[in-house]
Amino acid sequence: MSIFEYNGSALVAMVGKNCFAIASDRRLGVQLQTIATDFQKIYRIHDKLFIGLAGLATDAQTLYQRLVFRHKLYQLREERDMKPQTFASLVSAVLYEKRFGPYFCQPVIAGLGDEDKPFICTMDSIGAKELAKDFVVAGTASESLYGACEAMFKPDMEPEELFETISQALLSSVDRDCLSGWGGHVYVVTPTEVTERILKGRMD
Repeated sequence: MSIFEYNGSALVAMVGKNCFAIASDRRLGVQLQTIATDFQKIYRIHDKLFIGLAGLATDAQTLYQRLVFRHKLYQLREERDMKPQTFASLVSAVLYEKRFGPYFCQPVIAGLGDEDKPFICTMDSIGAKELAKDFVVAGTASESLYGACEAMFKPDMEPEELFETISQALLSSVDRDCLSGWGGHVYVVTPTEVTERILKGRMD
């Protein structure tokens, strides 16, 4: 078993019309044993920028703390919040710094940039970015997420429809992966508000 599959995870971010959604499952396991069913995998950097961390849970929490530290330094120096593209470059640099003993994490970054244009990207554990205009996925359920998102995604969705689409994609995908699941956690972000919802899923 790969170290990336040790705790199990499912992460997906999707773009809508001047909005985006980011969703994760809630399971924390040790291989096939479930430890917690309310584990947080998506973190708020600021109101228009979120990061999801799939992979090894301990590394995810360490990496998140380092990123918050770097973002706060940026805020102090620049007196503004970081743009999503800038933050993606920061995450990439932090990961590449540790390339010979990497953080076993696969980040998914989603944010609203200039003129509230949605930005999403993911990267591997040493910071190689993969940009997308529709959706990005990560975690142990990524293969089934690709299939569900390819089938369900359509461009320029309004926030409510985007929530419905990403939720259905997540729930149907984690049912096909035994290392992730146990409900979902969805953020839908528009220029004016952030909506957070908890999904109930199969408890097996």
